Amino acid sequence: MNRKLKNTLALLGVLLVILIAGGIFIFGIQRSKISDKKDKLNELKAHALNKEHLAKQYKDLLVKSQSLDSILASREFNIPQNLSSIKFFDFITDVTSSFSSQTHVDVEYTDHGQDKEFSYYQYKLKGSGKYSEIYQLIYAIEQSKELKKLSSITMNNLISTDDDGIPYFDVNFNMLVKVYYSQNDRFATAKLVENDLRSKNVYDAFYPLIRNEIPPNIDNLLDVQGAKLLALVPEGAFLADAKGSTYLLWEGEPVYLGYLTKIDYDNKLVHFIINKGGIIEKVDLQLQKDEDNKNKKK
Repeated sequence: MNRKLKNTLALLGVLLVILIAGGIFIFGIQRSKISDKKDKLNELKAHALNKEHLAKQYKDLLVKSQSLDSILASREFNIPQNLSSIKFFDFITDVTSSFSSQTHVDVEYTDHGQDKEFSYYQYKLKGSGKYSEIYQLIYAIEQSKELKKLSSITMNNLISTDDDGIPYFDVNFNMLVKVYYSQNDRFATAKLVENDLRSKNVYDAFYPLIRNEIPPNIDNLLDVQGAKLLALVPEGAFLADAKGSTYLLWEGEPVYLGYLTKIDYDNKLVHFIINKGGIIEKVDLQLQKDEDNKNKKK
């Protein structure tokens, strides 16, 4: 057998092996896979829904979702999902943006913990300011839609004066606040609508009833102490203070620490109400001529 014939037979043998292997793969292994894919395709076709049915199903689920979200939104408080610790700083900035320069609040992130099935961030707030504004801050924290709770608070009075010597009866405070959040969205709405965080006016429990600090007379009002009634005219009452400065006043006009409440033309008197650091006094001044006549008779 010559060499050419041997090579030809070898190539035919290799070709035969390839054909046998290809046949086994196509009609054995691949056919079973194709059959499995066809069965799965037929199963998917059997359970496939048309577009109209899918659209209707979507609308039904959307209505249910909106109904559940409405129920959550109507609750007084919600617990958000995976809350950022920075959000509370933004909340405090929004609440205090309308406060006066007399009030300042410092916020510090202090802790992170778990309370039953909920997580929370803890913050320390400290500062001082007007009692009404501190109360507004507390009210906003407690009434916020996303659950926040004061865990402790201490308050004490603080007396300070400005450059003009006017006293301010402020409040120092320290408080710990916990801001709650959840790992799921079971307690959160799709769209947050904040509660009304405006508080009612409240009585300042830290304002002293009797005060040693008396504001200065920066408006140069009549100081009734040592004042004299010089004349009564149709336009009002003509008075002079202890320094000799003269004033023409009418009923209801302010004086230092009080008001002129009434001009009594019949008895030639003027009546004042004066608030001396919480002590209310009624002061009457009589026309100077009548006063001198009374002193002479005595």
